[in-house]
Amino acid sequence: MNFIHFLQHIDQKLLLIINGLHCPIMDEVMWQISSKIIWAPLYAVLIYFMVRERKQKFWITLIAIILLIVLSDQISVFIKESVQRFRPTHNPVIQNFIHIVHNYAGGTYGFVSSHASNSFAVATFISLFFGKRWLTISMYCWATAIIYSRMYLGVHYPLDVLCGAILGIGVGAMIFYLERLTIRRLMNK
Repeated sequence: MNFIHFLQHIDQKLLLIINGLHCPIMDEVMWQISSKIIWAPLYAVLIYFMVRERKQKFWITLIAIILLIVLSDQISVFIKESVQRFRPTHNPVIQNFIHIVHNYAGGTYGFVSSHASNSFAVATFISLFFGKRWLTISMYCWATAIIYSRMYLGVHYPLDVLCGAILGIGVGAMIFYLERLTIRRLMNK
């Protein structure tokens, strides 16, 4: 067995363990954690504090956040379409062993996870923006809960979410430093 096959084997085994820990209550909890709408109040509060922090320069931060989401999402979609690795729910080898919640199987391909990329991009940007240890820990716990929910729901392998998280961290850091650079340049004018 070569290294790639070994990695895929471990990836499948870990996914089946995580997905196999299901129960009706956790199915609903993980479904909600994976939902985008449940996080709207958190985003609203964070945006409020960002507006207070930036005041007149908030429009730069707002553009940065929009760019952050678009980049992390679209890069992950590009990778999915390029790599074309089946999601567990679409993989003929293991799909019959996957516990599916609310008949949700996701799109055909899953590498890399857009949920992971987006949530870790936001967590990284927010962590760097505020520089508060408690907020950094909270944001990364939030992002980790989201990626765990994607594996629990059987729509992503561990490597899908791990690579998505790495992509998101990179995009989040890059956009944060571009936002800071832009604000510094505007302040020097």
